Amino acid sequence: MSYKNIRNFAIIAHVDQNPISRERGITIKLAPVRMSYVLNGQDYILDLIDTPGHMDFSYEVSRTLAACEGAILLVDATKGIQAQTVAHFYAAKKENLKIIPVINKIDLESARVEEVKKDLIEVFTFSEQDLYYISAKTGENVEELLAAVIEKLPMPKVLETDPFKALVFDAVFDEHRGVIIFIKVVSGSVKKKDQIEFIQSKTKVIVSEVGFFSPSLVAKSELSAGEIGYIVTGVKDIRQTRVGDTIKHTGFEVESLSGYLVPKPMVFFGVYPKTSNEYVHLREALNKLSLNDGSMTVANEYSAFLGSGFRVGFLGLLHAEIVKERLSQEQAVTPLLTMPRVLYKEENGENFEPYMALNIFVPSSFVGAVITVAQNKRGTLLDISYHKSNAIIKYEMPYSMFIRGLSAELKSVSQGFASLDYEIMGYKKADLVKMDILINSNVIDVLSELVYKDEAEFVGRKRIEKLSKNLDRQQFKQIIQASIGAKILARTEISPYRKDVLAKMSGGDRTRKDKLLEAQKKGKSKLINISKIEIPQKALLSMIES
Repeated sequence: MSYKNIRNFAIIAHVDQNPISRERGITIKLAPVRMSYVLNGQDYILDLIDTPGHMDFSYEVSRTLAACEGAILLVDATKGIQAQTVAHFYAAKKENLKIIPVINKIDLESARVEEVKKDLIEVFTFSEQDLYYISAKTGENVEELLAAVIEKLPMPKVLETDPFKALVFDAVFDEHRGVIIFIKVVSGSVKKKDQIEFIQSKTKVIVSEVGFFSPSLVAKSELSAGEIGYIVTGVKDIRQTRVGDTIKHTGFEVESLSGYLVPKPMVFFGVYPKTSNEYVHLREALNKLSLNDGSMTVANEYSAFLGSGFRVGFLGLLHAEIVKERLSQEQAVTPLLTMPRVLYKEENGENFEPYMALNIFVPSSFVGAVITVAQNKRGTLLDISYHKSNAIIKYEMPYSMFIRGLSAELKSVSQGFASLDYEIMGYKKADLVKMDILINSNVIDVLSELVYKDEAEFVGRKRIEKLSKNLDRQQFKQIIQASIGAKILARTEISPYRKDVLAKMSGGDRTRKDKLLEAQKKGKSKLINISKIEIPQKALLSMIES
């Protein structure tokens, strides 16, 4: 089929497509699928790529858009515009994609079609004639939308006379067939047994199979310019096949295609096995997950308290939670996770922290409450724009506020209506100090953290109060402290169990009783010195939540 009858487009919305996605009501992984369609007697190929909607996975959207010529901006008629809707609209505009705005779920009684229509027109300057109204559930008006995709979206941009060249926009690992790369062919064609090369990584492979997504993998004889499909490479290490790279036939000289936003981990957790016997299993499980998740980084780490483990980088808190669930569901591993941290920098003895440009989309009636939360999170107000009954509030804020409950607090004060999106904007100077948590004078290294100097005492007190409520009592007294160096910021105690050593004495002189009590006191002192302190996962989780 001629490339002129191909339409490659993205859906910027939520279409749940794997178990964890469906459980959470979100899309967390881009998902391509091909559909054959006939319009006015002509055959067409529609290559659709569904994209994630959550801000942690914006890099998935960027690589999807790099492989498309158009996009459907799908808005829920019951929820209206979300912050991610705004962010992804401008990302698509930046790629010069043709955008078709669509209001979905018009069949529901709770649909606010007129209100959402007015918001789309005002916020994005669409005309009323641009909008389409559908029900994906009942199929209402879907045929009209597909006709619009063919008539309004441009054909693929191809280089008709150039040798084979394709953009790698995703990759997955198959235990039997190795790495399978997802590609958009820009020029030429590729077929089974061709030798191809990754321009950036220099990896050379013999093509085992080519095909398209329907949505499962369907083999075909070749992929030609304009098509979206896959190549089975046989490579056993996904790190040799860089997503965003350009592939070509070996021996040909071609220019690299512009790639996409390279994902950078922003939140780091210590991930440890519950026992030393589980270390190898955890390492293998993390390695398997990282084969299919190029945005996750894994490095060895050692804790004096927890032993050998790993420092794992994630795109955000949701990404971390999903990986933890995948470890449990797919690899049967339930590790211990330490407190989350962001990546700070130190230059010439000064500390710097990452900042984000934050967009908050909220009903106008909650603007005051949202501003109060943002100000308390060290935010700097940049702009407020009002659109009918909604407002878009722009802030500059330390990224660390995300791991300090920003999202939950905004949802709370807005009755769940606030949505937000962010973009990392660089590093700024910060007055930070290292705060340690001690139990019976032992520093618990996995609980150490950098905090703002002017908040250190408040944070320290909050941390130890939370920890003390989640630690189990022992046979000895537990003294919990927060400190900066030798300076103690806050202190609390957990009383020991009281064993009545005099219970069996029905009588006897006072000297005998005193000896028993003194022996008990010495025994408890010895217990403090030799007992290994154990912190249950619930206590670590309480520290994360605080």
